[in-house]
Amino acid sequence: MAEHFYVYILASQRNGTLYIGVTNDLVRRVHEHREGVIPGFTKKHDVKTLVYFEQFSDPENAIQREKTMKFWKRQWKLNAIERMNPMWRDLYDEIAGG
Repeated sequence: MAEHFYVYILASQRNGTLYIGVTNDLVRRVHEHREGVIPGFTKKHDVKTLVYFEQFSDPENAIQREKTMKFWKRQWKLNAIERMNPMWRDLYDEIAGG
């Protein structure tokens, strides 16, 4: 079974505060953000809505993509979200099978 790696963007609300992360278990990681079990930026700023993600087959490419996206201008990040998810729906239920 192939392992997958994900780069994801969480938002506090439409056009709100954004957080970019990387993980090998998107459902678990987003759940942790949503429940506030890990102290840090997302808990402090109430950033819990999964609005964007990309899947990779190897960790190096996922990590490089995360680093690249973190240096993007804010508008580029908003454009990426709008292309994938123009309504800014919370994608968590879709990935969690709910």
